[in-house]
Amino acid sequence: MNPLFTILSAAYIFGIFFLADSPAVSQIGEFNPHSLLHIPLYGVLTGLLLLAVASKPGTNFAIRYHLAAWIAVTVGILDEYYQAFIPSREGSVGDVFLDILGVILVVILARRVSPSLWLRPFQGGKK
Repeated sequence: MNPLFTILSAAYIFGIFFLADSPAVSQIGEFNPHSLLHIPLYGVLTGLLLLAVASKPGTNFAIRYHLAAWIAVTVGILDEYYQAFIPSREGSVGDVFLDILGVILVVILARRVSPSLWLRPFQGGKK
């Protein structure tokens, strides 16, 4: 695992949960009536997780794609469950589906692009 992207992924996940009760999130909700920001939010998380787990050349990427996707989906489910207990928020199954859509889109994109291409900047200058 890549330590930098592991730390960034953990910080991102912490931010998702920590900011769930933030007044800023309520203000964003006014401009996001259909919760469509869930798609890029969990797409970015999936991208960070992919970079964290798929950083070594010659690895079995199928397993790593699934691992990153399942972690991101689990975070999405737990986030909505957590929001159900916040008085100013509500948990939503629809939001979980939007989270999953963001995860799926990034995994599809990552699978369509050669891992050697999207990992090249993070492999210490190797070509």
